[in-house]
Amino acid sequence: MKRTHSVALLIETSNSYARGVLEGIAKYVRLHERWSIYLPEQERGGQPPAWLSEWKGDGIIARVETDKIAAILRNTGLPIVDVSAARHLPDIPWVETNDEAIAQMAAEHLMERGFQNFAFCGDPSFNWSNWRKQYFAQIIKNEGRQYFELDSVSQNSSEYSWSVEQNELVKWLKKLPRPVGIFACFDIKARALLDACRELEIAVPEEVAVLGVDNDHLLCELADPPLSSVRCNASRAGFEAAHLLDRMMAGESVNPNALLIEPIGVETRQSTDILAIDDPEIAHAVSFIRKNAYSGINVNDVLQEIPISRRAMEHRFQKLLGRTPHQEIIRLKIDRVKNLLTETELSLFEIANCAGFQHEEYLSVAFKKAVGIPPSQYRRQHSNL
Repeated sequence: MKRTHSVALLIETSNSYARGVLEGIAKYVRLHERWSIYLPEQERGGQPPAWLSEWKGDGIIARVETDKIAAILRNTGLPIVDVSAARHLPDIPWVETNDEAIAQMAAEHLMERGFQNFAFCGDPSFNWSNWRKQYFAQIIKNEGRQYFELDSVSQNSSEYSWSVEQNELVKWLKKLPRPVGIFACFDIKARALLDACRELEIAVPEEVAVLGVDNDHLLCELADPPLSSVRCNASRAGFEAAHLLDRMMAGESVNPNALLIEPIGVETRQSTDILAIDDPEIAHAVSFIRKNAYSGINVNDVLQEIPISRRAMEHRFQKLLGRTPHQEIIRLKIDRVKNLLTETELSLFEIANCAGFQHEEYLSVAFKKAVGIPPSQYRRQHSNL
């Protein structure tokens, strides 16, 4: 009978992303292995548990966020998988979010809403924030749009306080042109931005649209207005980390290069639910498409709703959004398919019906053309179930 491994999980439970990682580990254990789990009460970047240096377990999955815990972990001599971007142990396997893909998703979400001015608000103490800022800035500048940024006072700083952060954000917001779409490094920073907007009586999303990361439902729904957020696949990160550790505990050599997990999509709430387009007819057309994309509409249906020539509509769409009405319809349908593939167990036939495709064969062709891989492969790689 196979021996049960003892595994320590040094992962905090105080935030949505970390809890998602733990859920993914739990899923792996249910499906593949029987592990005896040690899960101490752990704060982010906190002191390592006193028992760790003497622990005689088989493996560890940890958010390695300080040199102190890194040193203790290295001295254990045990197989370790890191689920932090801090990289205090650069020679061990690590699983993290794909921050380039997150930045691309955020940029596309805000550009789809017609903004010409963009900004990023980050926390310089975190690698993932700096990477998201770097990629987001490059995307926006490559599009020829206006870009602004602020590395706000870090929550890890001894100088941090809520009032210091709010004063800094208020001063920055006053200087930004409007309307502006702001990408915040994570939901907590995005909520702080919304508080600053409320203090300045700035209309959200009409003057300032705010987008976070992690889609912490509690934080997002309690925000005023409710916060839009990029949905990371934390569960997949935890699942893959558990798989790596399992291989290491079996004696297999594992490459220490990063395993980057793709984000799932954007959960749109009121903080970005706007079209910043100074063209009423095209704004109406985009609104009509977004309301009806999954019911099988085509460009002729849009033209019946907005009585202008097809040539004029396509020219104005390209100028304002960078794509044609047909491309906008397909984009929305493909996004719907992605969500259903990762969040449900519906068959491809059922997904085709839900997303407005007449046949599952047409869905497969359109999906592979847009995404580069078949729907079945996408589901295997990105499923959150």
